[in-house]
Amino acid sequence: MNETQFPLAGKKEWIGLAVIALPCFLYAMDLTVLYLAVPHLTAELKPTSSQLLWIVDIYGFLVSGFLITMGTLGDRIGRRKLLLYGAFAFGITSVLAAFSTTPEMLIFTRALLGISAATLAPSTLSLIRNMFHDPAERTIAIGIWGTSFSIGGAIGPLFGGLLLQHYWWGSVFLASVPVMILLLIVGPKLLPEFKDPNAGKLDITSVCLSLVSVLTAIYGIKQMAEKGFGGTSVFWIAVGILLGAFFVRRQLSLQDPLLDMKLFRIPAFSSALVSNFLIIFVALGSFLFVAQYLQLVLDLSPLEAGLWTLPSAIGNVIGSMTVPRIVRFVRPAYVMASGMILAAIGFGLYSIIEGNSGLFLIVTGSFILSLGICAVVILGTDMVVGSAPPEKAGAAASISETATEFGGVLGIAVLGSIGTAVYRNRMMGFGENGDPSVMKSAYDTLGAAAEVSRKVSEEFGSALLIFAKDAFTDSLRLVSVICAGISIFLAFLILFLLKNRNSGAE
Repeated sequence: MNETQFPLAGKKEWIGLAVIALPCFLYAMDLTVLYLAVPHLTAELKPTSSQLLWIVDIYGFLVSGFLITMGTLGDRIGRRKLLLYGAFAFGITSVLAAFSTTPEMLIFTRALLGISAATLAPSTLSLIRNMFHDPAERTIAIGIWGTSFSIGGAIGPLFGGLLLQHYWWGSVFLASVPVMILLLIVGPKLLPEFKDPNAGKLDITSVCLSLVSVLTAIYGIKQMAEKGFGGTSVFWIAVGILLGAFFVRRQLSLQDPLLDMKLFRIPAFSSALVSNFLIIFVALGSFLFVAQYLQLVLDLSPLEAGLWTLPSAIGNVIGSMTVPRIVRFVRPAYVMASGMILAAIGFGLYSIIEGNSGLFLIVTGSFILSLGICAVVILGTDMVVGSAPPEKAGAAASISETATEFGGVLGIAVLGSIGTAVYRNRMMGFGENGDPSVMKSAYDTLGAAAEVSRKVSEEFGSALLIFAKDAFTDSLRLVSVICAGISIFLAFLILFLLKNRNSGAE
């Protein structure tokens, strides 16, 4: 199934893969690198709490909103061209962000960064579809592509901490500039150009509908994650769903739709898309609790917590390198289902954590979990992109990325809400001790409880903090049990839907 049917990639393609992995690395790093810089930029720019929230969130919002548009635009104007335009814009806006002088300027430049970043993931993934025609080689290439995201996300906090020790907060944005310059120099020589020869004109109404529907739905989900299930979050989610329905209806009526809905009729495409959505749902939803456990329960510094997440990044690298080799001998569905069983084992280790003694379980569980996630994401992405026609690879890549974005924010919102409810219910057992106006915040989050414990008497604060840590650990354990159950369910679902599929190329 390869050498006689599919041309193999040459040296130029593999070097080109290394080139397009670099912007993906920076794309992921930019999602996490800002968190450590928040105290520094807050001291200098003095944003309000609302402005600070927008500084942090606007990048991810606009990445999510523009993915579908940018993926389809690449199919029309050329994927290499869009990638290079995006790299140029990303470099320029990174410089503007680094030297922002007001909160409003930083919000605006972060928004521009998000729009330009939305060109990177679908452009690079769709280019892989055209550079690697052999299914086995394409799986390896997608594994390397996925690894660049994992390493970027893991290194972001560490790299940011290193820069902030020696330079000002804006330095965290400048790291991307040399890489983007390199991409602009070597990209035209190493990357092929490809576009849909029969693509029609871009429907602006569809662009607006897709953008607004995604943004409103994700905004509602984030509101639910931050403030719980309420009228505001339900309203925005409902608006997003309604606009999404209008978007789908319009695509079905257009001769040249922004998004070809026929892609969803391909069984491998739809099944792999659901798998990726669910695995990112449980992965990011649980990571929210793990990050807090390391810092607030085990009292590790952000840098120490970041160092203890490195085994997870190593697991991603190992998984990304071994899964493409294993799938040569074992059907993808069995490898993906095995990955979900590994994920369930990782979550199982989280579920037996006790108090302050969980560091070994967290590190071991995250390593096993990352191996399992790799199997699903790499092979699922391969099926999504490989099962689509070559001229629709950009649209397929953008749908894949949008599904994972939705899976992430929904996982954080739903699992975060469940965990918060468990924590609050458990904290009610602490009784009505202390000033009610002060204690109210301690019943909301572990971070607030830690803050309250420093403002009251030492004896009372110590008792409160111990109780709050136990309550949070209970919420982590329950969420982990839920994630383990979803993982086992997904393992059987994958076997049922994909057991007869060899690869996306079918």
